[in-house]
Amino acid sequence: MAVDRDHVLRSAAALLTRKSTATMDEVAKAAGISRATLHRQFAGRDALVRALEALGIAECEAALDAARLDDGPPADAVHRLVREIEPAAGLIAFLYTENQLFEGEEQNAGWARIDERMTALFRRGQESGEFRIDLTPVWLTEALYGLLASGAWAVTEGRVAPKDFTYMIVELLLGGARRNDPIRREES
Repeated sequence: MAVDRDHVLRSAAALLTRKSTATMDEVAKAAGISRATLHRQFAGRDALVRALEALGIAECEAALDAARLDDGPPADAVHRLVREIEPAAGLIAFLYTENQLFEGEEQNAGWARIDERMTALFRRGQESGEFRIDLTPVWLTEALYGLLASGAWAVTEGRVAPKDFTYMIVELLLGGARRNDPIRREES
């Protein structure tokens, strides 16, 4: 019987977003296959995590495309992005904690592509005067990743209603990113 690799990956993603320390045995059980079958698909946890990384990057890039980041006001594009990326937020939260994905020469170029697109959105918001210029686009991108991960964990743990995910992230991010009155920073 052929193993549906996509089913195995999505089962692993669903489990690992709830329990990041799950063993390969637990992943196999969640996918409805034996551990031996899982190991034929993925030589070990690192191989599984790398495959999940590829899935996460693909889902992020699809969300970025669907959000039409260059259309309309930047704040509207941020809202569309968070709404489109929400289904993958749990996977992103899991990947966000996997340090080996972001260290060394083996870092997937997909993350850089995603970062560039998000950073460009925040830069566009600054250039249009909609977003504050004292927060760098790179920082706003990192803040969005952190809010997506935190939001996914809060929803998974039942502390936040799924229907509030997009609203709460967008309001907190843009409430801090929007340009209002000139900000006076105290010198250290």
